[in-house]
Amino acid sequence: MAGAHSPERSWWGWGKTGEVLSDADCVAIGALLPGLPSAPLPVPQLEDLVLPPSRITPPNALAHRFSVALPDRAGHTYGKAYRDVVRALRGDLAPAPDLVAFPRSEDEIVDILDWAGEHRVAVVPYGGGSSVVGGVECRSTDHRGAVSLDLTAMHRVLEVDSVSRAARIQAGAFGPVIENQLRPYGFTLRHFPQSFEFSTLGGWLATRAGGHYATLLTHIDDLVESMRVVTPVGISESWRVPSSGAGPSPDRLFLGSEGALGVITEAWLRLQDRPVYKASASVSFATMENAVEAVRAVAQSGLHPANCRLLDPGEAALSGAGRHGEAVLVLGAESAHHPVEARLAELVTLAHDHGGAARPRGERGDSAVESWRSAFLRMPYMRDGLARMSAIVETFETACTWDRAFEVYATVRAEVGAAVEEITGARGAVNCRFTHVYPDGPAPYFTVVAAGRRGNELAMWDDIKSAAMACLTRLRATVTHHHAVGRDHRPGYDRQRPEPFAAALRAAKTALDPHDVLNPGVLID
Repeated sequence: MAGAHSPERSWWGWGKTGEVLSDADCVAIGALLPGLPSAPLPVPQLEDLVLPPSRITPPNALAHRFSVALPDRAGHTYGKAYRDVVRALRGDLAPAPDLVAFPRSEDEIVDILDWAGEHRVAVVPYGGGSSVVGGVECRSTDHRGAVSLDLTAMHRVLEVDSVSRAARIQAGAFGPVIENQLRPYGFTLRHFPQSFEFSTLGGWLATRAGGHYATLLTHIDDLVESMRVVTPVGISESWRVPSSGAGPSPDRLFLGSEGALGVITEAWLRLQDRPVYKASASVSFATMENAVEAVRAVAQSGLHPANCRLLDPGEAALSGAGRHGEAVLVLGAESAHHPVEARLAELVTLAHDHGGAARPRGERGDSAVESWRSAFLRMPYMRDGLARMSAIVETFETACTWDRAFEVYATVRAEVGAAVEEITGARGAVNCRFTHVYPDGPAPYFTVVAAGRRGNELAMWDDIKSAAMACLTRLRATVTHHHAVGRDHRPGYDRQRPEPFAAALRAAKTALDPHDVLNPGVLID
């Protein structure tokens, strides 16, 4: 066996096994939603699983890089979407990969793809497995078998160019591994998605992941200097330049391609000096309308805050950042070179000019900021605990222009809220926060929590997801800002993309993956 699923990582849910909510904690949070069962679903045990037998045999020359071990196959069956967690809790691992491959070089990836093409075996590239849109699950019935191609053995920072501030990094490196290897040079990649600890560079690139920072360099796209991708017909490597006007960008073809066009193996990424100066504050608003206008002013001010999270009253209450029905704006500034208190003061003044009220600061800083940060990191574990109680939990994000921002916010909350009540028979919570802001619009991120019925959770989730996608499509707001497309967003993505582009994408798939083995069902058929 070439590798194994880490015992510290939960194979069925989010994060680390030691951070999973206890049964008592699940019951406590479940009590907040009337109508849920009195006890949580048990945490599934690996030894109790029965997986379908493997249908394929790896090539002899690479057999040492493949695994059929139960922990590996189970751990690579799903991502971390709500529907993935619910199926895993039930012990339903029908889509389990037949084999898990752990290549250590590009040559091995080439050999695996050649073998897969010859034998009609689906290959699903896999990084940290944190997808929440069905991006790493193989649902194909047209292939002889499926291989999960785990890139995490390729995890090194290969070169650092201190003059140009860039690094060549292998795609299988997890977020903390990248930062630890860059730290001796005084640099940071400064890309911190919520999944930072459990996701890899290749996954970020393949999904056009959004980071923590709310302005300027918000997506991994902004940090890419060049990329190297193994396709079934050859290796694509773009030139390393700061910018180029030489035709359509080859990197843009593979950014967001979700493993359907090739396997990203490494990339040159732009680095930054590590920040030294940091400051944060929060501002409250009596109305969401005023809060939205304040955030627009901040986004268009040119002050570029590192953090600019607007929490609506429901989200503020859920995170503990607000307790009196107010919207809360969390602001932060940072710099590697100079103090930022003056810039933060300008940002707070802008917010005050639009009806914001200063919030008290304690000895340890702004309590709302700390409450939000703590809740942000714990939220995925809470989601899993609610899933064990048969609650319905869904998150989806979008982006729209400022002229329609409040309309999109209010309409989505109203229409999805009505759909939740119709589907579940009870009112649920539809909360929102703005995760990223641009001069021309925000990225609203919605969280839905409702009481489900045990045994019907997936059907309810699917219906709520469909209602949300239909609403966003009608409003011409994007069906995803940073969660990618995967399989769960395909209906909305198919409606959003222009047909000439869809035809070009299908042609690219045919040219680069002639045997149709790479992540079938993602992006295109």
